[in-house]
Amino acid sequence: MPGQRLQGCRSLHLNEDNGRFVLLAVLIVLYLLCGAAVFSAIERPSELRAHGRWNGTLLNFSETFNISLQDLNSFLREYEAAIAAGIRADALRPRWDFTGAFYFVGTVVSTIGFGMTTPVTVAGKVFLIFYGLLGCAATILFFNLFLERIITLLAVVMKAVRERRIRNSGLLPPGIRHDFSAYSLPGWKPSVYHVMLILGISAITISCCASAMYTPVEGWAYLDSLYFCFVTFSTIGFGDFVSSQSSAYEYQTLYRVANFLFMLMGVCCIYSLFNVISIVIKQVLNWMLEKMSCLFCQRCNKPSTFLGRRNAIRPGSKGRQGQPPNSDGPCDSDTEGRRLSGEMISMKDLAASNKVSLAIMQKQLSESANGYPRTVCGSSRHNGFSGGVGALGIMNNRLAETSNSR
Repeated sequence: MPGQRLQGCRSLHLNEDNGRFVLLAVLIVLYLLCGAAVFSAIERPSELRAHGRWNGTLLNFSETFNISLQDLNSFLREYEAAIAAGIRADALRPRWDFTGAFYFVGTVVSTIGFGMTTPVTVAGKVFLIFYGLLGCAATILFFNLFLERIITLLAVVMKAVRERRIRNSGLLPPGIRHDFSAYSLPGWKPSVYHVMLILGISAITISCCASAMYTPVEGWAYLDSLYFCFVTFSTIGFGDFVSSQSSAYEYQTLYRVANFLFMLMGVCCIYSLFNVISIVIKQVLNWMLEKMSCLFCQRCNKPSTFLGRRNAIRPGSKGRQGQPPNSDGPCDSDTEGRRLSGEMISMKDLAASNKVSLAIMQKQLSESANGYPRTVCGSSRHNGFSGGVGALGIMNNRLAETSNSR
């Protein structure tokens, strides 16, 4: 729980939230250092070669046309200013007509920010500050609501599939089958891993379809189109590739509408996927903190053997042998039995531990209430085992079967 002190970090006075924050900050710094080393090793040689080619080109141009390098550099600075204003050697569409301005505000509120179009007037820059403040906040809220709708839709579909499977298994009596959905697992939600898988597949599908459109229309390589899709959908927005910038396209209206829809769906899916992945990262951080607390604790010499599935009920969650459940002993707190993350749970603990037992329990409760004859283990009474209801009935039936086999 928030505020609960880590067992192995009491001397450092770190609670669980602060420990997770510090650990994540350290891992991000290491991640940045590794990324910088990899990109430097990959891209630095190409940069040096490009500088060498460009310096050679400038020198040859200066000698051929008898222009000093100082005058040539002054001309290039003017050309860079023209590029910043949206002027290109090739014909491009107007930047600040209504369609161009709509494309610009779309990149602003979605935080993509390609940089191809930027305001140059003082009034435009001031208006952008206030416009982006409200627009970005509203768009982030829209992305969060989109994620909630995705989770709700998956919950409805997966819950319906599960209920259909239980009905078809024949474990439910006729009186329960029609009303089973009314009281079966009301707080059930899909697993975070199911949501991550579906969002990942959706993002890949949208990116592949969008790249198939960009490749012939924009004249890019397919890999460059995939690169553009990720940079755009993740709202990184470098601006080295920007779609819908030429002055004219074949089927121009249809292309711009499809471009807008692909960007909208892609940004929603990738943003939602990032949120779900952050939950998984939080689970990993909690697991690492639990391991670190055991390593730093002098009294905990036994390795944790109950790190099974996320939705499983661990046998040692309520206390080990010879130790009360609420003991403050090291590495034996409630965190050992609770889930690694509580943001999205797949179902109640009892139902997650044994779905079949839940259905059998409901069947036995219905039979006991309606006076149905019990057909399972009919000789249980002769063996001295009473029927019972729920988990007790399941245990008695099993004991009766064992007695008969003997």
